[in-house]
Parts: sequence; C-alpha cells; structure tokens
Amino acid sequence: MKARLILVPIDFTPTSGAALEAATTLALSSVGKLLIFHVCERQGLAENLTYGLVYPDLSTVELTKKLAAVVPSDKSVPYEHRLLSGSPAGRILDIAESEHVDLIVLGTHGRRGIDRVLMGSVAEAVVRRAKCPVLAVKADVPSAVLAS
Repeated sequence: MKARLILVPIDFTPTSGAALEAATTLALSSVGKLLIFHVCERQGLAENLTYGLVYPDLSTVELTKKLAAVVPSDKSVPYEHRLLSGSPAGRILDIAESEHVDLIVLGTHGRRGIDRVLMGSVAEAVVRRAKCPVLAVKADVPSAVLAS
C-alpha cells in the first residue's frame, strides 16, 4: 500500500508514540508525509479522558510547543503539525476526509470491560467510521519518541 499522506493523532501517551513509530516506518516505505496532530478538548473531564491525558493547565501556546516536540524518529520523513479542538474521534474523521488522507495510524489503549464503557474508545469509533484504512497500534512499552 502506498500511503502518500498518513494521519497520526497524538495524545502524548506512549501508545501514540508507538503509533508515530509505525507511521514513520510506513512513510519511509511509501515516500509519504505525516500529518501529526492533537485534538484539544476542554469541555469536560469525562470527555477529555476518552482520548488520553488531561492537560487542564496548558494553554494553546504550551500545547503547540508540546506538539512541536513530537517528530518522526527518521529526519528524512516529511511532516507537519496541527492542533485542533473538538471531539477527538470526530476531528480525526473530519481531517482524514478533508485532507484526503490515505491511512490513519493511531494508538489504542486496549481498554476492556467497564473501563471501555466508562472511558469510551476513540480508536474503535475511527476504525468503524473512517473511509480510509486505519492501523491501530497498541503498545505496552514506553516509546522513546514521547518519553520527554
């Protein structure tokens, strides 16, 4: 599969770091570009928890700096950053369609049972509704990319 544009949602967890590593490898083999982005959702604690970590004290400027530090491990892979606001699954699907993304690579936390019911699953919503292929990456070990 040739993926010219690969969308990589980042929530600053080791799991999204593993997704970035996988996307970097795919971009190298496809001569593709990465679109690395974070969805900032400040409406409610429960909604924020569905996507990963909560950063209630970080301003947009601070989040932009945090996102700018997330880069592919191979410097030859082209990329760009975006910071968006809204519902994580909805924004992932919106940008995938509007940017004509060839592939979405995202981390999944692998929650099951009551945790999944309480926390929701952005990855599941994206896999079910995306119009392009989706690679869901689960990582149990921290990634060097986001370990700062």
